[in-house]
Amino acid sequence: MDKPTHLIEYETMLLGRHIHMTGPRGRRAGGPMDRSAYILLSRIRLEGPMSIGELSEAFGLDPSTLNRQTAAMLRAGLVERIPDPGAGIARKFRITGEGERLLDDERDRSVRGLEKVLSDWTPEDVAAFAAFLQRFNTDIERLAGRPWPRP
Repeated sequence: MDKPTHLIEYETMLLGRHIHMTGPRGRRAGGPMDRSAYILLSRIRLEGPMSIGELSEAFGLDPSTLNRQTAAMLRAGLVERIPDPGAGIARKFRITGEGERLLDDERDRSVRGLEKVLSDWTPEDVAAFAAFLQRFNTDIERLAGRPWPRP
């Protein structure tokens, strides 16, 4: 670990592990929301209804993958299909009231977990960490050519 980038790589690997072990993995009754649903719903909430093509472009994922993920979200009542006003028979996915509620519940659960981890940090340290994370993510998005909308 002779360069700071080596330490960043190692720490982001650990962060990914911690998030995977404690974050959304699969929907269980009363349990966490599936990770893919959490991310897709977060994007749809910010952008409004989106088609499979728009989701594919936004995420860089194959439409078949998104068809499976959106089908599971439809079955769970998290999204609904609505007509795409500019595309004939095409459909878009819109978040449902239940999807909004479960997304809010999941986000609240995640924020409470972060607040526990950061409870001994100063408000200035928390704000600085948030700013560095946002900068890191926006640079990744810029290089990938896929910016993520922010509230």
